Amino acid sequence: MQGLEKQAGLQDAALQVSAAPAAAPGADAPDTLALDFVRFALDVGALRFGEFVTKAGRLSPYFFNAGLFNDGAKLGRLAGFYAERLIANGLGFDMIFGPAYKGIPLASAVAIELARRGHNYPFAYNRKEAKDHGEGGTLVGAALQGRVLIIDDVMSAGTAVRASVELIEAAGAQAHAVAIALDRQEMATSEGVDVPYSAVQYARQQLGMVVSPIARLQDLLQYLSMNNAGALAPHLERVQAYRTRYGT
Repeated sequence: MQGLEKQAGLQDAALQVSAAPAAAPGADAPDTLALDFVRFALDVGALRFGEFVTKAGRLSPYFFNAGLFNDGAKLGRLAGFYAERLIANGLGFDMIFGPAYKGIPLASAVAIELARRGHNYPFAYNRKEAKDHGEGGTLVGAALQGRVLIIDDVMSAGTAVRASVELIEAAGAQAHAVAIALDRQEMATSEGVDVPYSAVQYARQQLGMVVSPIARLQDLLQYLSMNNAGALAPHLERVQAYRTRYGT
């Protein structure tokens, strides 16, 4: 454990020296990284407009599906966005955890990309079904210890994050932070009823975790307002209306 803390301390210092925490953009200042990510997600079809029913039963005018970053080039570039956001935020952590299932390739790809940039971290993931042979159990990879960064695509109800926190804490580690691709900035639900906070806000305020999204719904709206012509023109008003109704 002492060796891990020493190694992590050196890595944290390197993060802080190589890229000091970036000041959060003001209300009107564009977040270039977020806007570039929105453009990338649209280009590859991972972010789409139309009519989509969410897990909460809402009719959403947009849909984000990280499963469509489905080849090596797309996944590699996605990992680059995660890594750049983490480095820019100066986020300190000791290891990476990917919750089954989408979190597994995401955590693996981000660990590789961070190592490529000089920040080498151990990572682990879980199985949803316990293995009763070989090494057994539900955990695969490095032992969970220290401050753990969870990597996932989105946080809707927060169910996956709470399950990950329980698993991490049961192993004696600290669920320190979550990195996600898109913060939908909308109300979560509890027992089928809307609540006045999002899953991200719950993780920050109730679980005491740092949450680091690559982009937020407000960045998508800014991208649409900056490119409000042609095929994108009809979507700005619909997405804004959705945020007005369900946003936090």
